[in-house]
Amino acid sequence: MADCLFCRIVAGEIPATIAHETPSALVFHDIAPKAPVHLLAIPKEHHEVAASVAGADPKLAGEVLAAATEAAAKAGLTGGYRLIANTGPDSGMEVAHFHVHVLGGRPLGPMLAD
Repeated sequence: MADCLFCRIVAGEIPATIAHETPSALVFHDIAPKAPVHLLAIPKEHHEVAASVAGADPKLAGEVLAAATEAAAKAGLTGGYRLIANTGPDSGMEVAHFHVHVLGGRPLGPMLAD
């Protein structure tokens, strides 16, 4: 999609610091990190939300998760990390391209805060 930020990163139109890449997935550093390590794992093919990628290509969804875990290992997240996939406007999703946040590098505390 021409107007999708993440599709433009995949196309090389917008620079990103790449952490890991496979033929079908890209993992890059978030520009506004919420933890010492904050990566975004995306499918190179555009899918808006988790349900669309899981429904259209479950193998691709698995490849994105595999790329996220490989990037976490490369980043040295041996003490654990959190994977978050926001879906839809109520989740706080900011870019309508399925992505998984990989957060780590310190104890992350509770899952949700009031």
